[in-house]
Amino acid sequence: MKKIAVLVSLLIVGACKVGSKAVAEKAVVNETSPTANEWIYLFDGTSTEGWRAYNGDALPPGWTIRDSTLTFDTELGLEQDYKGGKDIIYGAEEFDNFELYLEWKIPEGGNSGIFYHVKEGYDGPPVVSPEYQLIDDENYAKIHDLTGYNSQFGAEHPELLQDWQKTGADYAMHVADESQKVLNPVGEWNSSKIVFTPEKVEHWLNGKKLLEFQPWSEDWNNKKNSGKWDNAPDYGKYKKGFIALQDHSSPIWFKNIKIKKL
Repeated sequence: MKKIAVLVSLLIVGACKVGSKAVAEKAVVNETSPTANEWIYLFDGTSTEGWRAYNGDALPPGWTIRDSTLTFDTELGLEQDYKGGKDIIYGAEEFDNFELYLEWKIPEGGNSGIFYHVKEGYDGPPVVSPEYQLIDDENYAKIHDLTGYNSQFGAEHPELLQDWQKTGADYAMHVADESQKVLNPVGEWNSSKIVFTPEKVEHWLNGKKLLEFQPWSEDWNNKKNSGKWDNAPDYGKYKKGFIALQDHSSPIWFKNIKIKKL
């Protein structure tokens, strides 16, 4: 009888060890689960759910879905008596550390931008939020007179598009590495990626990394306080906020807008 009891005890202990091991292994799997890094679609081509005007409750006139793209149509934007801004935010959720990916195209002379850590209550996203610049590098200065605007920043050739204004730049802060830039012509799709962590921010264009910087570092603060944003005290200070897209009075097309939490 004692032998049977001992055998049963050993079997129970063994089963517990196996069970504990399984639980431990499951815990390890859960810790490394990709759930935290799964893509969240902010726009999948079928719905504008979650999107609304900056400082508003609904999408401004002009923003619509066409051919599975999120589009700003300038003609539609002029049709209605609308006095608010036309920049839009994904207002369903705020993000802190992330990897954001999207595809976009612009027309000749087009201009737009991608903002993050956006907070409402300001005149617009630019005075508070960093911007990944989207623009027609080749033709913008030929179509638009930049002299008056750029002269206030002491540009040597204010008539030209400045490095800090070109596609992929951290607008008015960090310039893109032109040697790594592969920018498709107007009317063709490009892909952009922003990776944000407190240790490092990266801007990517069509699979190439254009720039890298550390937010809130001494260098970052020097740039912020000696240029376009020296009179914008809240620029870049927030560590969590909305994603926003800019209307700059030109057509713009976006698709496959998705984000990973890091």
